[in-house]
Amino acid sequence: METIASRKNPLVLLARRVAEGDPQERGRMLLDGLHLVQEARAAGLAVQTAAFSTRALAADDEARKLATSLGNVGCRVVQVSDAVMDAMSPVSTPSGVVALAARPRHELAALLSQAQVSGSPGGGSLFCVVVDVQDPGNLGAIVRVAEAGGAAGVIACGSSADPFGWKALRGAMGSAFRLPVVRETHARDALLALKQAGVRVLATAPADQARAHGAGHASLYDQPLTGACAILLGGEGPGLPADLIADADGLLSIPMQPPVESLNVAVSAAVIIYEARRQRLAAGARAVRALA
Repeated sequence: METIASRKNPLVLLARRVAEGDPQERGRMLLDGLHLVQEARAAGLAVQTAAFSTRALAADDEARKLATSLGNVGCRVVQVSDAVMDAMSPVSTPSGVVALAARPRHELAALLSQAQVSGSPGGGSLFCVVVDVQDPGNLGAIVRVAEAGGAAGVIACGSSADPFGWKALRGAMGSAFRLPVVRETHARDALLALKQAGVRVLATAPADQARAHGAGHASLYDQPLTGACAILLGGEGPGLPADLIADADGLLSIPMQPPVESLNVAVSAAVIIYEARRQRLAAGARAVRALA
């Protein structure tokens, strides 16, 4: 196994550039931690290079197994000193495993071409659209809950964080390797594409703001979330832009006990996605009973 002992090695410098989001390295992503690299390997991603600290290889059977597995499929596997691992890893306490991999590539048109617009009563694809969600931890958590709740994909728009940056990947805990995650510059273009594909678009807004728009507003628990639909979630603080709220097919708000007015965006996503899941499972169960 190749050994790297210098913090100035080209691989170390490359890992830093990828972690810092260098535009010239947008085709790669940095994976930090044994679990995340294992998830990437299991998902069939092209892991290009993996670095293991001497300490991790000496103390962790799983690290040794992963190093062997990656080497067997042509990945460049290197052993590094703790000092070099400190330089390669973006976290304050490195786990001892860092890897570089090719980013998954998903296009909105392809994602929507596979969407289920109709079908069983509880069917239809569910999408989560985030607009200007700038905290990578929040974005990663949304990707995680979207996969867990059965969504067909996540669309990150506007000034949202990079869904394949190292912080977002840690928050997603491997879900970004399995669930299609699309990056769209303009949220309006994404909304138009969703509508053209027959997907109903529902925007989230605080109850007082939603009521001001009148028609199409409902509490989360009164809004039907079955069939093909997309949930729009706004960024931390300002929420969704007014023009997107106006163009949505409907609005929904999460009921809250005063004086609380808002929830963290990742928490909001979890509440809404699981209400959609509940409704879909209930609709499917009713359909089965009707046929019995």
